[in-house]
Amino acid sequence: MIVRRDRGMLAVLIMLDVAFHAGRTSTVSAADIADRAGLARRGIEPLLQALSRSGLLESIRGPRGGYRLGRPRRDIHLDEIVRIATAEDAASSEDGPSGEMQAGVVEPLWGELDAELGARLAKLTLEDMIRRAEADGMARPLAEPISFSI
Repeated sequence: MIVRRDRGMLAVLIMLDVAFHAGRTSTVSAADIADRAGLARRGIEPLLQALSRSGLLESIRGPRGGYRLGRPRRDIHLDEIVRIATAEDAASSEDGPSGEMQAGVVEPLWGELDAELGARLAKLTLEDMIRRAEADGMARPLAEPISFSI
């Protein structure tokens, strides 16, 4: 997780964006997510697909389609998001360095650090991240527009 943090951090950002702007009832488009993150849509599509396949996101087709959370945000832990996002990277990590120092010192240390980070991420949920965003002054959009009839 530590070495492959970019993809994991992006997945957390995507999930937080969906939780913040759509939750489990509304949807947000991939284009809106990419725009708010300052990224190209094609760059986040593989992650959106992986998160959808895992059930963390639901993909809704059609003109009002997009993405919404697959489970309540209090039930989605950051370690699960990062694990799903970095699964492909972990499978291809055999191309890295080798040798006695790598195997005897660096790999065990990275394993320890990875376990510590994983334990910390396992304690944090999307609900916790929403609270952090609100504490930072970010206003959540209204789920339904307010309309008055007189």
